[in-house]
Amino acid sequence: MNLEEFFNRYPKIALGFSGGVDSSFLLYAALKYGANVKPYFIKTAFQPEFEYEDAMRMASELGAEVTVLRYDVEDFPEVCANPKDRCYHCKNALFKSLKKQAILDGYTTLIDGTNASDDGDDRPGMKALGELDVLSPLRLCGITKAEVRRLSKEAGLFTWDKPAYACLATRMPTGVKITKDLLMRIEMCEAELFDLGFTDFRVRYFHDAARIQLPNDQFPLALKQKDEILRRFASYFENVFLDLKER
Repeated sequence: MNLEEFFNRYPKIALGFSGGVDSSFLLYAALKYGANVKPYFIKTAFQPEFEYEDAMRMASELGAEVTVLRYDVEDFPEVCANPKDRCYHCKNALFKSLKKQAILDGYTTLIDGTNASDDGDDRPGMKALGELDVLSPLRLCGITKAEVRRLSKEAGLFTWDKPAYACLATRMPTGVKITKDLLMRIEMCEAELFDLGFTDFRVRYFHDAARIQLPNDQFPLALKQKDEILRRFASYFENVFLDLKER
């Protein structure tokens, strides 16, 4: 099966839309093949503001209207407790809410951007998607991440080379309670690093300190801008560490 065949089989669909590489290409493909697609963006403290902005930009460029569903992460205690299977509880809670709204809007088939490169055996969130009967067209059609990027570039989508960006909850060690305040502090620190010219990094929470993970080739820049990083992080963390292991 290819994507055209998929959208012929499912011509009316709701899309869990993040504005990332995969879901952006999926929105493009659905529109290209004439599907009645309704994208939904789930806005929580788990997503940094730039993800929301990218999603709105992509939808605007494709001529699609996005429904934004806003949730308070602290309304999901099983997620905020941050167990090993946090991703399962998170996907289950958020996609269950999305599916409920989609059905109210008249869309009974829900899809997401999981691709054929994603390892289902190692992703508890994908278990939740399966239980909720969420379909993953890219995975079903055997389209890998590399192919999504290539096809996105050919289609002129600005997301074609967008770096992978895991949700902010992944910055917390398992078992550490997730709060909106902690997520905000991490998001602000990562925004500061973006502003200073860093890419493909993570700022992780570590015993009430910020632990910066960088690619090896950005270590010299971190040392050069050490004082500026400390100054900018001071409002959020008293202690800042540089992880010497490459991200």
